[in-house]
Amino acid sequence: MAHFNDNDKSSANSRALKVYVETYGCQMNLADSEIVLSIMNKSGYVPTEVLEDADVVLLNTCSIREHAEEKIHQRLHTIRKELNAKPELVVGVLGCMAERLRTKLMEKHKVDVVVGPDDYRRLPQLVEGAFSGVQGIGVRLSRTETYDDVIPFRAEGVSAWLSVMRGCDKFCTFCVVPFTRGRERSRTLSSVVKEVEGLVKRGFREVTLLGQNVNSYLDGTRDFADLLNSVADVDPTLRVRFTTSHPQDLSDKLIDTIAGIPNLCKYIHLPVQSGSDRILKAMNRTYTRSEYLDLVSRIRTKIPDVSLSTDIIVAFPTEAEQDHKETLSLMAEVKYDGAYMFKYSPREGTPAFNLGDDVSDKVKTDRLNEIISLQQRISFDLNQKVIGKTVDVMVDGHSKRSDAQLSGRTSSNKTVVFPAGAFRPGDIVNVRIIRASSATLFGEVVTRVN
Repeated sequence: MAHFNDNDKSSANSRALKVYVETYGCQMNLADSEIVLSIMNKSGYVPTEVLEDADVVLLNTCSIREHAEEKIHQRLHTIRKELNAKPELVVGVLGCMAERLRTKLMEKHKVDVVVGPDDYRRLPQLVEGAFSGVQGIGVRLSRTETYDDVIPFRAEGVSAWLSVMRGCDKFCTFCVVPFTRGRERSRTLSSVVKEVEGLVKRGFREVTLLGQNVNSYLDGTRDFADLLNSVADVDPTLRVRFTTSHPQDLSDKLIDTIAGIPNLCKYIHLPVQSGSDRILKAMNRTYTRSEYLDLVSRIRTKIPDVSLSTDIIVAFPTEAEQDHKETLSLMAEVKYDGAYMFKYSPREGTPAFNLGDDVSDKVKTDRLNEIISLQQRISFDLNQKVIGKTVDVMVDGHSKRSDAQLSGRTSSNKTVVFPAGAFRPGDIVNVRIIRASSATLFGEVVTRVN
């Protein structure tokens, strides 16, 4: 708990207080952190990227899996230990974990401020109270909050995350999101377009529209396909991406829109979670295996060059070997370009929690390794087919391994590494692919597009 004596307060008030935000979890949390920084900055706090300089440290957290929560518990302990010389420090926990574990966080870690995803407007007020020794809690869920009037605090760059809706109404039995982020509500189409126009003026070359289920976006009679059309129309050279899709709500209208507009990236993240109808029903995924495969077929018919990725949960309660094999066979049939694969993690408060966790950890690990191995083989084979082709790559920056190489992504979200030249982030470069691994394409520059 933060405690200021009178001298501490005078010292703090004589200078601008600095706020440091550390983000964990999904892209929605990254977008939320920019909203938090904007709200705090408007109240006079100066963002810093140096932990040791901060007067306020905020951890924006994820509750999707147990491991994600364990990392936060460890990080809180480390921060208190590292910054022990700053007794006036205010430490806060934001996001889904704040919503779920507020009492435990305050009692175990002496956290000063706990704020859920819908209560960020109250953050400056709660932080101010913490400087006076009062713990602050703001975890009210809202049916209307979208922060559409808050301009996110973004560093200069070329790619931006842009939240277009919040919450989820699907209630998958394994998922805490409806309980930590509330019900679905969408921003107005005009507010999204206005924000994109501002990003283009600042030099951003790519935006990713975010939501727990962007396909259910709705502003009056205008749906997500209409939103994509409007955003793409802001600037035909702007790359537009989105995530995440729920298969039930991905319409033929949306498929046609993606197929027909050049600057809408030909990449769809389409979580399947399992290939077994029995497990899909237990998960409340609201589609069958055959319906999912039919959707994939329609997508590939209309968008032949599309890349697909997915999420898979291994060893959901009661998952038998046959269910696991059905997931493997679906992966082999769809041939995803990439996948996010995880062991099932029980989340207290979700319907699945009551089913128990009846698959042993050894079996979970074995099944996960088998799925990862299959996906790596599929990704490798698909990437080999790109060798010899020339692709348009947007430069992100230097590669992780060498400043002599640049890294960027194709419209289909494949990572490409190529020799550095007189290129800057945001440039579009024609690159001929000369070799490929399961995760990365390697090439040589043919020409610069812009």
